Amino acid sequence: MDLYSGHINKLIEELAALPGIGSKSAQRLAFHLINMPQDKVNRLANTIIEAKQNVRYCKECYTLTDREICPVCSNSKRNHRMIMVVENTRDLAAYEKTGRYEGVYHVLHGAISPMLGIGPGEIKLKELIERLHDDVEEVIIATNSSLEGETTAMYISKMIKPTGIKVTRIASGVPVGGDLEYIDEVTLLRALDGRIEI
Repeated sequence: MDLYSGHINKLIEELAALPGIGSKSAQRLAFHLINMPQDKVNRLANTIIEAKQNVRYCKECYTLTDREICPVCSNSKRNHRMIMVVENTRDLAAYEKTGRYEGVYHVLHGAISPMLGIGPGEIKLKELIERLHDDVEEVIIATNSSLEGETTAMYISKMIKPTGIKVTRIASGVPVGGDLEYIDEVTLLRALDGRIEI
């Protein structure tokens, strides 16, 4: 039984199709949007349309930007000889929030996953290799520690090592505030292997 009219149901369905939005959240958002003043709804709708029309890949690192070259790549103070490889723009944003990384990035837009039919040609690996001709000293692989992320990291490492460029992998291990008894064995082994002298 349809609880609401067609327009409300359609709006709830569209919102529920967004990642991370369940049916209750979609319903809450739909009613919030309907109750918003018309000018705010128009501004939101126009912002979505403008973002969709104007956001594209940076020509260097392939992050999402509304410029030809993103702010990180166009910053002359960044170390362009150090490239951190991440799976998506959200990962790039997470590292930028730390304020500690001074190099540049390369966004793959995915990870190798034979189970899902995603091979090296479906992500931005060829573009990464093309960037290595620009006097790069180190490639930091910062893919997720999932099976797909590990597969991608190994593949990248095997491709780059013959060039003589230093290839490193981010450490992974015990999260701050984590209780050891709740942490899986792989994470604990990584923490042990990645230990540093204090």
